[in-house]
Amino acid sequence: MIEVNSSVKMDLEQSLDHSLRLASGSISSVLERNILRPSGRGNSLKFICMFQNDARRDFQPDECQDSVLVHLPARCSVYQLRLRICMLVQDKKLLTEPLAILEPERYMLLYKKGNNWYEIYDDFQVLQTLDAMWCQDTQGVRTYRILVLRCPDDTEERQSSQKMLTDLIGYDLSAAATDRLSELNFTRRKFASPRKEELQRRDPKAYALEPWTTSVPITKDQQSKFTQALTVTLYYGDLSFKLKVDIKMAANYVLNAFKEIMSENGHTLECAADDLVLKVCGREEFISGKSQLSDFLWVRHCLKTKQEMHLSVFPFTSLEKDTVRMEDLPLVDSFTGLSNSHNELTLANKDVDDVLMISLWDCERKFRVKLLGFDIPNLPCSACQNVYVEASILYGNKVVSSICSTPKPFTEDVFWNTWLEFDVPMKVLPSGSRLGLTINSISLDGNASRESKSMGGKFTDSQKGKGKPLYFVNLLLFDHKSVLRQGLQSLHMWPFAEQEGDVLTYEADKLSTATNPDQVNSMAITVLLDQYNYPVVLPNSTSSHGRCSSPTASDVEEVGDMSMSPLSMSGDTANLMRLKKQSVHFSANLPQYLRKVDWLKPRAVQDVHWLLHNWDPKDLDVPTALGLLSVDFADEQVRKLAVEKLESLSNDDILRYLLQLVQTLKVEPYHDSFLARFLIQRALRSKKIGHFFFWYLRSEVTGSPYFRQRLAVVLEAYLLGCGQAMLDSFQRQVELVKSLEEVAIEIKKHFPEKTDLAPNAAALVQDMLRTCKLPVDFQVPFDPRIRAGPIMLDCCKVMASKKKPLWLEFSSACSEGPPNPAVGIIFKHGDDLRQDMLVIQTLMIMDSIWQEKALDLNLVPYGCISTGYNIGMIEIVRNAATIATVQRTKGGSSGAFRNDALFEWLKGRNLLQEIHFNAMERFVTSCAGYCVATYVLGIGDRHNDNIMIMDQGNLFHIDFGHIMGNTKRFLGVNRERAPFVLTPDFLYVMGRVGSLYFKRFTDTCVQAYLALRCHSHLLITLFSLMLLTGIPELSCAQDITYLREALQEGRSEEEAGQHFLQQIAKCEQLGWTVQANWWIHMMMGIKG
Repeated sequence: MIEVNSSVKMDLEQSLDHSLRLASGSISSVLERNILRPSGRGNSLKFICMFQNDARRDFQPDECQDSVLVHLPARCSVYQLRLRICMLVQDKKLLTEPLAILEPERYMLLYKKGNNWYEIYDDFQVLQTLDAMWCQDTQGVRTYRILVLRCPDDTEERQSSQKMLTDLIGYDLSAAATDRLSELNFTRRKFASPRKEELQRRDPKAYALEPWTTSVPITKDQQSKFTQALTVTLYYGDLSFKLKVDIKMAANYVLNAFKEIMSENGHTLECAADDLVLKVCGREEFISGKSQLSDFLWVRHCLKTKQEMHLSVFPFTSLEKDTVRMEDLPLVDSFTGLSNSHNELTLANKDVDDVLMISLWDCERKFRVKLLGFDIPNLPCSACQNVYVEASILYGNKVVSSICSTPKPFTEDVFWNTWLEFDVPMKVLPSGSRLGLTINSISLDGNASRESKSMGGKFTDSQKGKGKPLYFVNLLLFDHKSVLRQGLQSLHMWPFAEQEGDVLTYEADKLSTATNPDQVNSMAITVLLDQYNYPVVLPNSTSSHGRCSSPTASDVEEVGDMSMSPLSMSGDTANLMRLKKQSVHFSANLPQYLRKVDWLKPRAVQDVHWLLHNWDPKDLDVPTALGLLSVDFADEQVRKLAVEKLESLSNDDILRYLLQLVQTLKVEPYHDSFLARFLIQRALRSKKIGHFFFWYLRSEVTGSPYFRQRLAVVLEAYLLGCGQAMLDSFQRQVELVKSLEEVAIEIKKHFPEKTDLAPNAAALVQDMLRTCKLPVDFQVPFDPRIRAGPIMLDCCKVMASKKKPLWLEFSSACSEGPPNPAVGIIFKHGDDLRQDMLVIQTLMIMDSIWQEKALDLNLVPYGCISTGYNIGMIEIVRNAATIATVQRTKGGSSGAFRNDALFEWLKGRNLLQEIHFNAMERFVTSCAGYCVATYVLGIGDRHNDNIMIMDQGNLFHIDFGHIMGNTKRFLGVNRERAPFVLTPDFLYVMGRVGSLYFKRFTDTCVQAYLALRCHSHLLITLFSLMLLTGIPELSCAQDITYLREALQEGRSEEEAGQHFLQQIAKCEQLGWTVQANWWIHMMMGIKG
């Protein structure tokens, strides 16, 4: 027992003020030092503090034997509550280490709200702002029940679990989150709430057995196949049964038929009949639920390829368990402890002793920042002579205001010590505002290099000669608790990318509020923000009665032209109902209207929030909702409305847009957002969403230092709830990727870029693979339905292209049915596959659009996924050859000019008349599909080594390194003159121009093109959201211009149809130029 005398108690009382004074620059320290010292005035609060020392999670207050009673003024802080508890505990000798109560890392203070216990996370929080359950005693004093709980020990199990999470995430969050009250730590704890909500309502069986189905109608060409009965073989232990089923029946019908067969044959089930599940043999794909068999993707695949379906029958309990490790730490309430309304915060009619914090809307002065200077450990070798600092107020992707310092000579330490005052009042700054600081070079003639005043600007070569931005950093003006930053700020800056191919583009970098983690070697700039005696808080509303009040006519003019907006109406009930009915007519124009809003006028913003609050999310279409998540809209309520619309989408729809949704997390002002919580919950609800959510995030975490912490904390929140089965699967996949990356790096050391492979290359890579640690089996990252088994070393090799990718073959996983084909994977190191992912995702969306119109264009959207920075996997398409290979087999290098080469190749592989007819049909439709797709997406560099043909006739394109009209040039001349690839050998297969097949081709092209135009809004939105990825050929708004022009926006349907027919005619005329390029490609032996 530690004895504490009265003098030590006095020291304890003084320790608060002393420790807080040491917290230099902290808003909380200002708050504690000036307004939280007990004065004996104001309301008093009573706390019944109960003790539990064994850190059990099943605590019941009635079990508590020890407690202390604490009386404190309402204006005190949580730390002062800890201090009082510590003294009383010492007096009563309740704990052996009473001083430990002062440390949040050792003892937690919890309160009850609803059915959950929440931790009082911030020791600087004002007691009267606690959002805890309370009652009044006989004297009318507000009384709280507080649980004092020892924090769980850092056991080996916890350390092992955290190490596993670090390996999966690719980033050590625990090492980065050293500050308990930082946004990163606070967000990690807050994400436990949406995770717990989703886990409580998750159906274990539905989660484990989620089917892969489709709602697209069956095309006319396939309807005959879908009227036939499907042959199904069922395997149960050592038994097998074959039956024919009607695909119009529900999936449960197969199980019922199995039970009847078992009963008729006198076999008994080893488990309850309701516990049985159906799984496709050799695949992670289940046939379950009430959907028709014809809706299952695997059933459609079997019918289309004329193969039987093999299903395993086994008990649900035999599946890997989706156990979620119980969390040791309690929830943290999203309520920050700060008042929300201006009326509660305003200084009007308040005594000094009643002031806790200041409303930003009471601050009348203009925003300013004092530029002290910067220092850099080592000057760059090519340092310019003079520099200046440009300070900007940024909101979303807009520069609200900017001001420049005077130029100074560029040395290791540069000092200004001057105030930079903006023409923006502090009171109008919205949440998410950033202070952007950029160090720019200045040309010798004295003209400052101010080439780019708005984000996304690109520098021409001539501008680079005059000067350019050198370093940048952004600072959120309001922290995650809506408190204005004050005092000294020392920020480590990012260097601007100097060469093409760096991690991210200028626009994407500029959005990040992360600082450079390399503090030893990076440029550091120091500024001073105004300091106040109280925390300055940004209110969420005017009054506490509601988030939004109805607008007034006098305020309407503040937000621009309202003639076509329902905002001009008054807020009475009749007009509100009218607004709800008419909102559907305004939804498509909502983004344009919101772009006109002056977000620096609080009253105008309040009116917009009222409008959004009363807008029915159902009235938004999906492209509009996705557009509201773009960088153009930083307002939280705008983004919330978009998320509310997304909540109504199916898992398949969310998966379709998941690539873009993950990217839009970058434009959220804070780590915790409606979008982040929505994505976490949907990933926890669906394994197929969760699988791709994991890889999309992990790829960005490893390759995007500017957004690494944000994406890592979102990924951690998902992994903590996805279940043990998913964690085990991810561990095997990550182990595979790490091992293959090591092999790929070693191979490139032996065979650098632009060098030929040695004859022993295959043997060398096989030896490396033999010694590296590969999992026995794993789910394939680009398609979780495929489970691969051991590697087939004799089939592995190094490909002869520039980056020396690995051609890998894995056996299929063991199953009861006949063996599945081997799993082929191309592993690439050194290429950014995100552009390929985007194109393939778009092809899949295009295919779904066409299938909705009953157009089956036989596309081959092969699997492709980025698994890290410049590493990834591509699916090997079986029974396919490049056009170059076909041409070489029929005529060597001159085969590029042999028009009948492709026709003869197809004819040789489809000898029977019916099979040949089907192959021709697939060739014509797939050629039409890819002609339309490659034209709309502006896919360039189309040579005969990145166009392939399957034995069955399907034509398809690979390797999408150039998009949006960015074609390859030679000596400044565009090598690709034709709008898309339609060469004489393709036309020869169709019977040349004027044939029935060619007529079918042109009609199909026009139908497909017009179908895409009906969804042009969606396609343009999806590509716009990808501007933040850093993809070189999709980095600014100008890159979207090509897409708009290709889709002929603004033209009538008839004009658009004629436009595409003209492109076909142009291809006919220029087909010889494509053949010439292909011949050159073959002669030079160029590899992609």
